[in-house]
Amino acid sequence: MRERVRDFARKKLDLEMRSYRQAGRQKNPTNGLLRAVRQVLGIPAAEIAEKIGVTRTGVFDTEISELRNTITLKSLSRMAQAMGCKVVYGIVPEGGEKFEDLAEKRLLAEIAKSQGPGTRD
Repeated sequence: MRERVRDFARKKLDLEMRSYRQAGRQKNPTNGLLRAVRQVLGIPAAEIAEKIGVTRTGVFDTEISELRNTITLKSLSRMAQAMGCKVVYGIVPEGGEKFEDLAEKRLLAEIAKSQGPGTRD
């Protein structure tokens, strides 16, 4: 029963994360997203700085921290909110495959490991 519940949850998550899996197939799909959003919306760094209570340099530093993958979710959310947006993130298997496929690979690896070297059918 527990495995059926887990299987259903995996399928549901695969469906919900479909668009994220597509992005996950790209190398660094969100690299520089804060700056890109700010620029396409035409929002000056000074405006964001005023809204979140930092200097313009602070805004640029936050954008750089995103590029370096050192940004916090709190900072990301504050910047997004200042631009009239919200953060929506996802976690997907490498290469954009499904959770179901990744779970199957893990199961097969566990089976192979438990059989040990030299054990064949």
